[in-house]
Amino acid sequence: AGMVGASVAAVLSRFPAVRVQLVDAEPARAEVARALGVDFALPGEAAGDLDLVVHASATEQGLARSLELLAPEGTVLELSWYGDRRIGLPLGEAFHSRRLTVRSSQVGTVSPARGARRSYGDRMALALELLADPAFDALVTGECGFEELPEVLPRLASGEIPGLCHRVRYDAESAVSPG
Repeated sequence: AGMVGASVAAVLSRFPAVRVQLVDAEPARAEVARALGVDFALPGEAAGDLDLVVHASATEQGLARSLELLAPEGTVLELSWYGDRRIGLPLGEAFHSRRLTVRSSQVGTVSPARGARRSYGDRMALALELLADPAFDALVTGECGFEELPEVLPRLASGEIPGLCHRVRYDAESAVSPG
């Protein structure tokens, strides 16, 4: 139920006949799920027998749990970035007999196979239309001016300032002139 996972849940919840459950080890994230209009569960209580699990926790335990939640021939869509960390994945057990799939994605770019279908402008217009939904306001958990970033960024990186999405204001007082 971080920024990426919560955003995906909010978008998927708009599809008819789709059951969306936001899963996180932190019980306080239930409030975010409620604001987005989706169900919430702790990992051990998550509903199973799923055709698709979108995983974004960047944890080995989360990915393993995602596989456990799948129905036969189900797919885990992996959005996490692990950097140079190696992780273990339970490819024994029921992985083969249930014909499970793990599919990677790259949240920073559009697949070349799909990129030609819509222009950058088309994708940006859709993103801005989706973000106009006030439900996404629940993901903004802090704010600062641009000039405050040198002080705020280390505190965000260390976790001293917790949050999902920190908004940066670029107002007249924060403006930096080029040159």
